[in-house]
Amino acid sequence: MDREAVGTADLGRLHVEVREHGRSAIFTPSGELDHHTAELLSGPMADAMDTGISRLVVDCGSLAFCDSTGLNVLLGARLRAEQMGGGVHLAAMQPTVSRVFEITGAEAVFTLHDTLDQALQE
Repeated sequence: MDREAVGTADLGRLHVEVREHGRSAIFTPSGELDHHTAELLSGPMADAMDTGISRLVVDCGSLAFCDSTGLNVLLGARLRAEQMGGGVHLAAMQPTVSRVFEITGAEAVFTLHDTLDQALQE
């Protein structure tokens, strides 16, 4: 599969890799997504949608922590992507991050996948 890197951002506690795959933009955040680092993910997601990409895939396999600010980034991206006819797909969520989605009920509004490959197959 062609998964070419198109950008990265790093702020110590969070590193975000962005690449395109077919009609999807793949975001791979590694580390902690919180109030101090959320812009590293929200900015590239907005940039992708500004170019017309409405299918956003977030590979959460290396995401160790997500607070309410991080959750709000994902919810905001989901609303915008759905208005464009797409959506946000979350893949390979770790138990600590998954728990935030369970507690808040946010898991019900996202398309969740066990692996990145499954998220890309749709």
